[in-house]
Amino acid sequence: MRILLGARGKNQKNPTITIKLNQMSKITDKQLEKLHKQQTALNSLLNKIGIVESQKHALLHEIAGVNQETEEFKAELEKEYGPVNINLQTGEYSKIEENEADKED
Repeated sequence: MRILLGARGKNQKNPTITIKLNQMSKITDKQLEKLHKQQTALNSLLNKIGIVESQKHALLHEIAGVNQETEEFKAELEKEYGPVNINLQTGEYSKIEENEADKED
């Protein structure tokens, strides 16, 4: 917006003020509607990504918990049976023989 004073000086009793407004151009209603739909779709997808990321975070915590339980149970089994390899299909196990290279480490 631009304001022009018609007369200069402080003592002027009735200065003329001219206001010139910049006129804005406008896209069509159809184009605006398309932009709104695209923005709504984008916002929806970003929201869904946030939900999925939150679920992923929770699942990663669950995995960590199961891994910890597994390690604790392995320690119980090793305490009871010693170092063994267990066939997860049959439950059969075989002793792990320590070789000399493992003992040196």
